[in-house]
Amino acid sequence: MTLTPLPASFCRPSASEVAPALLGQLLIRNTPNGICGGPIVETEAYLTDDPACHGYRRQTPRNRVMYGPPGRAYVYFIYGNHWCFNTVCQPEGIAEAVLVRAIEPLLGKELMLAARPVASEIQLTNGPAKFCEALNISRELDGVDLCDPASPIYIARNPKLQLFLKDRAPLITTTRIGITKAATLPLRFYLAGSSFVSRRSKEAEKQVI
Repeated sequence: MTLTPLPASFCRPSASEVAPALLGQLLIRNTPNGICGGPIVETEAYLTDDPACHGYRRQTPRNRVMYGPPGRAYVYFIYGNHWCFNTVCQPEGIAEAVLVRAIEPLLGKELMLAARPVASEIQLTNGPAKFCEALNISRELDGVDLCDPASPIYIARNPKLQLFLKDRAPLITTTRIGITKAATLPLRFYLAGSSFVSRRSKEAEKQVI
């Protein structure tokens, strides 16, 4: 499989547009032992005027990367022991990002299982902290260029994107998870046909299926 990173221009629009567009694209982790990763199947958008966004109030050392340029990794620590991975969006100076919530473990599955030994494959990457552990994503990757194939992590165009989206259809739009501010905004997107979605919205699925 030939892997071509998405250009920075892909991430330049609002996170609300980039989040659904990332579904089916490939999150790739370069390691000394080869590549691992797989198609993105669940995302959440965080916007500049969104109280739940880390960059809502002002720039800080923690959220500095969110302010651009687009196409960079924003990695942060939550709950004292979990990492979360985001793709920075919008032109430089505007704080927006897409949180990747789940991927399917397509490439280098043995590398991911070594980093995150689990009994069930579903548990390997069906949540933001889970796939970060499986891909060894930590603060060291904060700010890396996701558009460079030589980066330790990047997002590649899926050459079979349309087929993948068809197989995992429909695309569901619903509310985000684990937040209290702006919790009713429809800014979570997932592919209902994937077994690796972290949490489903039966109500949203009924409206589409």
